[in-house]
Amino acid sequence: MIEVERRTRETEVKAALQLVGGEVDVETGIPFLNHLVETLAKYAGIGLKLAAKQLKRVDDHHVAEDTALTLGEALRRALSERGAVKRFGYAIVPMDDSLALAAVDAGGRPYAVFEATFTRSEIGGLALENVKHFIESLAYSAGFTIHVKLLHGFNNHHKAEAVFKALGLALRQALQAEEEAMSLKGEVKWR
Repeated sequence: MIEVERRTRETEVKAALQLVGGEVDVETGIPFLNHLVETLAKYAGIGLKLAAKQLKRVDDHHVAEDTALTLGEALRRALSERGAVKRFGYAIVPMDDSLALAAVDAGGRPYAVFEATFTRSEIGGLALENVKHFIESLAYSAGFTIHVKLLHGFNNHHKAEAVFKALGLALRQALQAEEEAMSLKGEVKWR
C-alpha cells in the first residue's frame, strides 16, 4: 500500500493505492470527478482510497489537478517498489454513442496527447476542460506517456467516461508485473 499526501494553500489530497485489486473509494467534493476517478481505478484494477478537500474555494481546477498529481505520484512510487512491468497498454472502449482509444507507456517518460471535444462546459461540478488537464497532470506526475483520442460520440457524459474506461484498461495492461524490464537499456526509471 502506497500512501501519498499533497497539500497546497488551495487543496489537501490524500491517497492510498495498491497496484493489484482492492477497494475503490473516491471523494473529491466534485461528483463527476469522483465518478471518473473511480472508473479509472476500477478498470485499471487498482485499489484506491482518495480524499480531496478544497481549502480555498476557487473552482474545480485545483481539485482536479491535485487529485491527478497525487494519483500519479502514488502510481510512480508503487512502480518504483514493484520493479518490472509490461510497460505498454492500450484499449479501445465503446460506451453507447462514444468510442475512445487510450495508449500508455509506463516507462518513466512523461508526455500526454489528448484529442477530444465536448459540447457542454461542465458535468456534475467538473468543467470538462479539466478532463484534459487531469490526464496531462496524471501523465507528468506518474512519468507515463499517455495518448487519448475520442474517436466519436455525442453524449458528453459517455465521451468522458469512455475516455477514463479506456485509460483504465490501458493502465491495467501496462502495470502488470513482468520478469524483466521492457527496455533495451535493461531498466526503467520512474524518477
